[in-house]
Amino acid sequence: MTRNDRDRGKRNRFHSYYDYSLLFLTLFLAGFGLIMIYSTSSYTSQLKYGSSIMFLKKQFISVALGIVAMIALSKIDYHIFLKKLPILKMKPVTALYILCVFLQLFVLIFGMEINGAKRWINLGPLGTFQPSELSKVATILFVAYMVQLAPRNLNKFTGFLKIVLWMSPLIGFIVKENLSTGIVIVGIIVCICFVATRNKKYYFVVALLGCAGVAAFIGFVSFRATRFRVWLNVETHPMGYQILQGLYAIASGGIFGVGLGKSMQKLGFIPESHNDMIFSIICEELGLFGAVLLIAVFVLVIWRLFIIAISSPDLFGGLICVGVLAHIAIQVVINIAVVTNSIPSTGIPLPFISYGGTSVAILLAEMGIALSVSNQIKYER
Repeated sequence: MTRNDRDRGKRNRFHSYYDYSLLFLTLFLAGFGLIMIYSTSSYTSQLKYGSSIMFLKKQFISVALGIVAMIALSKIDYHIFLKKLPILKMKPVTALYILCVFLQLFVLIFGMEINGAKRWINLGPLGTFQPSELSKVATILFVAYMVQLAPRNLNKFTGFLKIVLWMSPLIGFIVKENLSTGIVIVGIIVCICFVATRNKKYYFVVALLGCAGVAAFIGFVSFRATRFRVWLNVETHPMGYQILQGLYAIASGGIFGVGLGKSMQKLGFIPESHNDMIFSIICEELGLFGAVLLIAVFVLVIWRLFIIAISSPDLFGGLICVGVLAHIAIQVVINIAVVTNSIPSTGIPLPFISYGGTSVAILLAEMGIALSVSNQIKYER
């Protein structure tokens, strides 16, 4: 046997891995989300549009597009984000970051205002687009890219500070109108940097500064300070109605719930129950049992992302999975904490479950990038 034959034999022993567990868990969450959106929105949809499936149809289209994007991205080598494109004269990861900064500035000036906040771009017949969802993906990719260039720099606080300064334009434009999304993005940045560095001590200082910054931002903005007062006096404050109704829904569900589609609180008591408050209806209809099972599925998703991260062929891929993991975990924790009145109210959707076309489509595409990392893992038979 020649040397070339031996080398070819060694290469043939190694096979690409693909995390089908993560794929099926993601598809399950997306499918479950469609079921719950129909259950929670059918009454409101019938009243507003004369069709009980209007919200379901819109969400289904977004989920279908997201699944196509997820499968396509999962089969593309994620290193493509690091290859310089002659047309753009820059790497796709940098181009995406610059695009998101531009979109966040655009939405501040020309964005469509809903409930007093400018967070959406009107695309006419195509509906609306929320740039902050794309900005989360850009944050994951760009921070992972910067860290893998010089990971040892993060052993000093100045190295972490440079990352924050690079991300500050995007963070600033988002926080101006959407503090909750800003918190998620900062959380993603901190998690990626925390995992990549050996020196963890200065992150205690970062945590204290972050808490102080959020407290100051809440204190100086009247409507956010009002939300804090509502949280402390939810039973007596006139603006605590939605959270209080959500707590009634959770309490009435008991252990096994009242049954799928049989919620009473969704009949106008919880406004737009298919959005951020959807977890309360899940608790009412499926009970504590259903809620715990849903949380268990999210834990399994996080676990699979962790496994891919530690098995990744390089630092860039591992940090991408850490960013996706942090994104999902932070949003799940904040959403459930808000619904259960554990923290003041803020607008964070429950991943894959809450209504929102931009959110679910981009999140599915994000999972495709994580699956792409898994597809580059080699194992020997």
